[in-house]
Amino acid sequence: MKLLEERIRKDGKVYAGDVLKVDSFLNHQIDVDFLCEVGKEFYHIYKDCGVNKILTVEASGIGVACLTAQYFHCPAVFAKKSKTSNIGNDFWSAKAHSYTHGTDNTLIVSKSYLGKGDRVLILDDFLANGCAATAMAELCEQAGAAVVGVGAVIEKAYQKGGDALRKSGFRVESLARIASMSPEDGIRFCE
Repeated sequence: MKLLEERIRKDGKVYAGDVLKVDSFLNHQIDVDFLCEVGKEFYHIYKDCGVNKILTVEASGIGVACLTAQYFHCPAVFAKKSKTSNIGNDFWSAKAHSYTHGTDNTLIVSKSYLGKGDRVLILDDFLANGCAATAMAELCEQAGAAVVGVGAVIEKAYQKGGDALRKSGFRVESLARIASMSPEDGIRFCE
């Protein structure tokens, strides 16, 4: 998605430690009009897949999931990173490592919101090592739901996550694929 690549070049900042900061429009401050265009693109890609649920992880994926769900006319469900007192004991759970936070999380989704017959599009802001997407796919498997695809706004294609998910049989579509990045050399996108 050229519009996204242009926005990353304009507003993205590359930091040491393999960090791309795009929080001015994607995941801290959200440019709603821009994210609507992202949502339209995911809809265009997956519109014929019978999506009836969009699944993401709190918190950075929620904006993308919600603004995409409006085009599918379906709920956006987000996996919580910790058990809260109001979720009860009837939930699916899977472990995921967060590269950004350097922590391991147990992702939780209430059984009321994910189950048999659901056709799920997994969405997230970033795809790097694939830990979050793999954990969400595991939640879907536990629930008996079908994963119709995995979408990422930005994929760090030089890391193993996207390729591993593709080799596992998932349809993975990323709107911007980064071939390399560094504070010195900037960002190079995949052709």
